[in-house]
Amino acid sequence: MRIVKTTEDQISSERDSKATQEVIEKAPPEVAQQLSQGKAVFQPHRAWLPYQRIALVLQGGGALGAYQAGVYEGLAERGIQPSWVAGISIGALNAAIIAGNPPAQRVDRLRQFWQTISQPGFFMETPAIIQSMVEQWQGDLRRMANGFEALRTMIEGQNGFFHPRGWIPLPGIRLPPNKLSFYTTRAMRSTLERFVDFDRLNSGEMRVSVSAVNVATGNFHVFDTRDRKLRADHFLASAALPPGLPAIEIDGAYYWDGGLVSNTPLFPVLMERPRVDTIVFQVDLFSARGRLPEDLIEAEARRKDIMFSSRTRATTDYAQELSHQRRLMRELLELIPEAQRRDNDWCRQAAEESMVSQYNIINLIYQGKPFEGATREFEFSAVTMRDHWASGLRDIRQTCEHPDWFDLPAHGAEYATHDVHRAVNRSANRRA
Repeated sequence: MRIVKTTEDQISSERDSKATQEVIEKAPPEVAQQLSQGKAVFQPHRAWLPYQRIALVLQGGGALGAYQAGVYEGLAERGIQPSWVAGISIGALNAAIIAGNPPAQRVDRLRQFWQTISQPGFFMETPAIIQSMVEQWQGDLRRMANGFEALRTMIEGQNGFFHPRGWIPLPGIRLPPNKLSFYTTRAMRSTLERFVDFDRLNSGEMRVSVSAVNVATGNFHVFDTRDRKLRADHFLASAALPPGLPAIEIDGAYYWDGGLVSNTPLFPVLMERPRVDTIVFQVDLFSARGRLPEDLIEAEARRKDIMFSSRTRATTDYAQELSHQRRLMRELLELIPEAQRRDNDWCRQAAEESMVSQYNIINLIYQGKPFEGATREFEFSAVTMRDHWASGLRDIRQTCEHPDWFDLPAHGAEYATHDVHRAVNRSANRRA
């Protein structure tokens, strides 16, 4: 299946049935057939993809989240806009910027957002001439520069994001959960209200879901525009990582960062009912695979990689196991006479549960650099932000060099996964 671009001269931006019919008449034959059968998404001025759901799934990872902004820029370049964006922690904040702005403004607003929060909390930014020097450094020099910027974050906080309280909640001092933190996030509330149109975010144009954990019960909770109107508090709750950031009160309950339970919001997307053909752009900030650490700093960084990436692997493994069980259920139903299947409630339920839908997961995984160390998720300097953004843009552009990856899974398979870094490694191994 080719990705076919459309323009304002080719199709109408109206979404009523008449406009849709006009689009079908002008689309390439294979696209027209898929549209008429409801097997492709009609998105004016966007790419054609043979899926009924286009999901963008954004993992948590603090300052590494600029990588996700770069990925989104690359998707927007090719006219690919999600119909559902799901995020946790920094991924939830990126989701708010994406869903809360018109398509033509999303990349600019993401850039403005990241330029805002990559500024120091109090003192002046590192001079541009020094930044240009740091960008050229590698090894220990760059690690020291990054460590210095991370230290500044710990002391000053980040502009438009979080600031030190000025006092430390010492043990034994009883306070409500929204006061038990080293920093406040009042600045981020103002930043979200500046960069996000919450009326647009809640309009239904794009589904949005963000996840947090209930402090009292420990239960994982998904806040979804399908069920309620989301406001700044829901996104702040998803990013409220203790003990640095305070719990957020919503409807009388307190919530912390959803990454405490699962750092990857992929599971709700794959488990959504009814199942439809879905392509998922899964943007992870921690890689399950990595080289062996050689010192304590690298060991701590590797620990975080393993801890925060594990849910992606567990979720995809579980989803593929369910796919296998559905296939077995379909084969068993074929052994039952049709008349009995039609009249038996259990058979009807089994038939509905075992319906075939296809899932294509495009993995985009940030590849950590040796000089970053264990402070990378709170090293918010402008130099590092630009580096992360460029990495995301480069990865999605390389992914789009494989247009066949965007096809439905081959041979009727229910699941397919693609990862540009895995493909590069396989190619390198074959050459070796």
